[in-house]
Amino acid sequence: MAILGKIRQRSFILIVIIALALFSFVLADVIQSGGFSQSSTNVGSVNGEDIAFENFRIKVANTEKSGQGMSTTQAVNRVWEQEINVALLSEELEKLGIRISEKHLIETLKADQNFGQNPSFQNELGQFDINKYRQYIKSSKSPEEIQYYESIEENANINAKYQIYGALVKSGYFTTQNDAKFKYNMENNKVTFDFVAVPYSSVKDSEVSVSDKELLDYMKKYPKKYKADETREIEYVIIEDKASEADKIEIKNKLTSFLSPRVVYNAATAKNDTLPSFAATSNTIEFVNANSDFPYDSTYLAKSDLPAEFAETLFNLPEGQVYGPYVYGDYYALSKSMGRKAGAKARASHILISFTGSRAQPKEDRTKEEAKVKAEGILAQINANPDSFTSLALTTSEDQGSAQRGGDLDFFGPGQMVPAFNDFVFNNGVGKVGLVETEFGYHIIKVTDKQDAVRLATIAQKIQASEKTAEGAYANAVKFEMAATEKSFEAAAKEQKLTIEPSLRVKILDEMLGQAGPQRQVIRWAFEKDTDVNDVKRFEIPKVGHLVARLKKVNEEGFLAIEEARLQVEPILKNKKKAEKIIAKMKGTSLDAIAKSNAVQVQNAPDVTLETPVVASAGFEPKVVGVAFATPVNKLSAPIEGNGSVFVIKTTNRTDALPTMNYGNQVNALNSQNASALGRVFPALKEKAKIKDNRFQFNY
Repeated sequence: MAILGKIRQRSFILIVIIALALFSFVLADVIQSGGFSQSSTNVGSVNGEDIAFENFRIKVANTEKSGQGMSTTQAVNRVWEQEINVALLSEELEKLGIRISEKHLIETLKADQNFGQNPSFQNELGQFDINKYRQYIKSSKSPEEIQYYESIEENANINAKYQIYGALVKSGYFTTQNDAKFKYNMENNKVTFDFVAVPYSSVKDSEVSVSDKELLDYMKKYPKKYKADETREIEYVIIEDKASEADKIEIKNKLTSFLSPRVVYNAATAKNDTLPSFAATSNTIEFVNANSDFPYDSTYLAKSDLPAEFAETLFNLPEGQVYGPYVYGDYYALSKSMGRKAGAKARASHILISFTGSRAQPKEDRTKEEAKVKAEGILAQINANPDSFTSLALTTSEDQGSAQRGGDLDFFGPGQMVPAFNDFVFNNGVGKVGLVETEFGYHIIKVTDKQDAVRLATIAQKIQASEKTAEGAYANAVKFEMAATEKSFEAAAKEQKLTIEPSLRVKILDEMLGQAGPQRQVIRWAFEKDTDVNDVKRFEIPKVGHLVARLKKVNEEGFLAIEEARLQVEPILKNKKKAEKIIAKMKGTSLDAIAKSNAVQVQNAPDVTLETPVVASAGFEPKVVGVAFATPVNKLSAPIEGNGSVFVIKTTNRTDALPTMNYGNQVNALNSQNASALGRVFPALKEKAKIKDNRFQFNY
């Protein structure tokens, strides 16, 4: 009781202590999270407009389900680009005050066959009904489905506005008479000049040097061009879970055991059973399905369909006999002949004449009757001259794929073609020509070849690491990870005779890691705030083994790393320094004198235009050609720093274009360039936009 009394007396102090402890716990969590505000619920923003994570997540999930076989990272990147474009476009539409009517929206939805042709959204007359469409959305139970259809309508709304926006942009681009005239003059004004060119390569690289400061100063002049994202450099080794020689022998011995009767214990009867061999079994299909990685396949195979190395043996294997074990790819296989079939594969050529309403698009509108008449006429020509089939297929067939091969369809098996086509080919001999109607139109068919085929029952078992071998690979990977952490990565790799893959530079949302392929988990680790330079970590790669990675370097956002800048910028700066040395030697009052002092020849460039500023033997040199047009005839120019050399020129002749009022070609060419203007809008808007990317925070 005395103790309780003392506690009550000090209760206020105790409450204060507990409160301070709780506060310090919360404060530590706040500090660790980087501030007092909650983590962002937005996956990013564009010019201050947030992109909500939940909507983004649903769109990514829908994109993954679209059946295009893309990874999560690819889906995330696609949706992200779409969200940026939609945000930028929406901002532009709002600025311009572009609005659409309900009618315009309906027309846009109708144009999408997934909705305009969907019976669920059509009225009694078979027409798209916006009310039925929206009623369908309201009746949806899944939030993802509701969000999907709402996004469809939202996209239709934006697409309708985009059509108006696109029309406005295109209408802002037009070609004037002066534009066309300017292009005409660029194409037809010509200049001829003599020149001396001293290549930069005439000065050795060792004679000029570029400091890190010079590289950085140059990049600062062109910040957009040499801007670099935050990157990480990773190097790694791979320790494979691959089958050992003992594993291979074990798998081979297992298949070999199927060649003889086997005695196995039957738990149900508590007795030993003698099982027949693969050759002697009365139920081959059941035998295969019980022992193979792949189920029994009843397909007949031509010799060309069989593994090339064993094709002759397998094709001629007597019925009931077994061949193997043999290695085919990553598998040991055992094959039993189930018999041969004559004419199981056929080869044919055809000429297709389609009609309006058939599944194939005709070259011109024609009725079914007109198509038949045309096909019968072609058949008559072939019957009169059998050698004309190939040329007629090239010129008249409306199956463009086979027409380019003279109508040839290569070999195919029963059931691969539509029924009427299939029946004609497999019911007639080689050389037979006839006319057949299908849903694609009328086919003039020629049976060109037939092949026998065999049916094989094959037991295949993958050559893979045993559990013991896999455990060994795991142990080696763990051992290497520990050694690489304690020692250097290189020393540990050398000790275990492992190959370190060349280091790779990756961005925060990259997925591919060189030869290792998609390794998002590794890249995420490299960018986590707790990962430091020289940290090492092991990752499991399904069906491969283990990857042990080291974070080699961190490159912060800013300019290119100096070693990369040396590859891109150093040649430019070296050429500038080489140009100074070359110019210092380009003294003289004539081209001959300058050429002699630099041990080069005077050359001539005849009839060069500004439209195609290519100098003979020197390549693309627009600056040089521009100076040639601007230099008075017979006057030496000052030295010109070109793309590949330093030039001095003397213009010898200028020919102006003949006057004309017909600029049709130039107008058409400029209009073609203007047609791509709309495609340049989004890159321009994106370059100016303030885009914040929080995707990494959401484990993408």
